[in-house]
Amino acid sequence: MAELTPRQIVRELDRYIVGQDEAKKSVAIALRNRYRRSMVDEKMREEISPKNILMIGPTGVGKTEIARRLAKLVAAPFVKVEATKFTEVGYVGRDVESIVRDLVENAIRMVKEEHIKRVEPRAKVIAEDRLVTLLVNPPKKPSSNSLSLDYLLGRKPAEPKVDETPEVCGKRGEVRAQLMRGELEEQELEIEVEEAAPTLEVGGSAISLGDMMGNMMPKKTRLRRVKVKEARRLLEDEECDKLIDMDNVHEEAIQRAEQHGIVFIDEIDKIAGHRAGSGPDVSREGVQRDILPIVEGSTVNTKYGPVKTDYMLFIAAGAFHVAKVSDLIPELQGRFPVHVQLKSLTCEDFQRILTQPDNALTLQYKALLAVDRVHLSFEDSAIEAIAEAAFVANETAEDIGARRLHAVFEQLLEDISFNAGDADMPPVELSINGDYVRAHLSGENKPVDMKKYIL
Repeated sequence: MAELTPRQIVRELDRYIVGQDEAKKSVAIALRNRYRRSMVDEKMREEISPKNILMIGPTGVGKTEIARRLAKLVAAPFVKVEATKFTEVGYVGRDVESIVRDLVENAIRMVKEEHIKRVEPRAKVIAEDRLVTLLVNPPKKPSSNSLSLDYLLGRKPAEPKVDETPEVCGKRGEVRAQLMRGELEEQELEIEVEEAAPTLEVGGSAISLGDMMGNMMPKKTRLRRVKVKEARRLLEDEECDKLIDMDNVHEEAIQRAEQHGIVFIDEIDKIAGHRAGSGPDVSREGVQRDILPIVEGSTVNTKYGPVKTDYMLFIAAGAFHVAKVSDLIPELQGRFPVHVQLKSLTCEDFQRILTQPDNALTLQYKALLAVDRVHLSFEDSAIEAIAEAAFVANETAEDIGARRLHAVFEQLLEDISFNAGDADMPPVELSINGDYVRAHLSGENKPVDMKKYIL
């Protein structure tokens, strides 16, 4: 993060998102302020809180993508939630504190992957040793008459010691050499794996009964017959889990979620407005009041310990077609001091979307159809015609932003996608120009029937 200046952050976002310079500038400053805060005196650091951002603009113009790319840029824990999924306490629906719990789960998954990458080389060596042992001395099945306490409780019996005789050592060396040459990948063997603890679904999330029991009962194992390549993966995963310290993972994940977490609250305009009475909108203002303490800073209890939300960055977004920002409760408005207006996409923006970003839509469809030996190329006139068709469709129908391009491409390439894929079809070079686009999208540019607007 120290190397990323606001200009560099905007430059990175430009690789994936076209336009919306004001929004990019605001999130870049917010991200850089996190680094600046981490470098100031500790007493002053506690007084500096993130300046949360409210993005206002129609759907499909890049609000979510800006937040997602920003989190990915600095490997920050990120969670996207929709405000309409939550209800006021006392009504059926998700609790707003689940936002923080989801963020912590994402942080734990992210930190665990980083720890696994550190121990992966060592885990591969240990797993290969175990794989050689399994191939030289296959495990014996437990006797059905065995009534030992270990067998009843599912404990793993002690592995019999292998005599390191010269013959055994020679065989191990031969098997190891075959593994390194990849000669045994398809050979089957039996491997002992741990059985997953039963889970209980509560409130849409799975809770492990083993965790609830505090892991008092030993883990049960069972024999699986798998190929060597699958056994290697299972053994490496098992050794990685043994080598990493989950207590350190949880501690680091909570710290990262508290200091660097980014929460994106979408459709916040759908909970704006004051509506008294009953019905599905009864808890709109209540949801705002429940979100308020999370945004302004509070402590949420999770199964990994208490998590503070004081220094998390909250980015809210909404179209605000019907409601206005002033319809939010004043306390919540004050917690989003930075307001950014995102603009609807123009015809020039659509052309840039089709050509400039990494993995643009044209490149995606080229790669997809190249699988079936159809090699597409788009002329400049085709790019202009596609952009114009998307812009006109957004103007005359519902404005869905860049998502309109998906609908245009699917209609444009429907015949090609349907007919491609035959085994006896030779490779095809297909150049798409403006005339081809206008011929296949003629239905998109029909004049709008204005009679339906006349009362």
